[in-house]
Amino acid sequence: QVQLEEAGGGLVQTGDSLRLSCAFSGRTFSIYVMGWFRQAPGKERELVAAISRAGDRTYYGDLVKGRFTISRDNANNIAYLHMNSLKPEDTAVYYCAADNAVFIREHATDYDYWGQGTQVTVSS
Repeated sequence: QVQLEEAGGGLVQTGDSLRLSCAFSGRTFSIYVMGWFRQAPGKERELVAAISRAGDRTYYGDLVKGRFTISRDNANNIAYLHMNSLKPEDTAVYYCAADNAVFIREHATDYDYWGQGTQVTVSS
């Protein structure tokens, strides 16, 4: 019954910033580990970032470390992905995911609930 809906994708230029949001509904948000994944055409879905239930621990994929920041607002049931210094290589469909787990999940197969995705396109 968990439902996730991403928003905030768009077409930007290299070096721009973008903020994605993920609205969570259907269950108690604060007991779900949240993650952001992305998938480009012809490539596997890969971890972008993940955040613990309380938001006190985070994990980032190597390609986005230092540029992206994951956060969550448990009072409003929203997870965010702040993206800075965007590169064309960041172009992909970005998915929000949730899992009823205690620890941060790092693999797409660990997550039980997914949003529909939002397209992020970074031009040269």
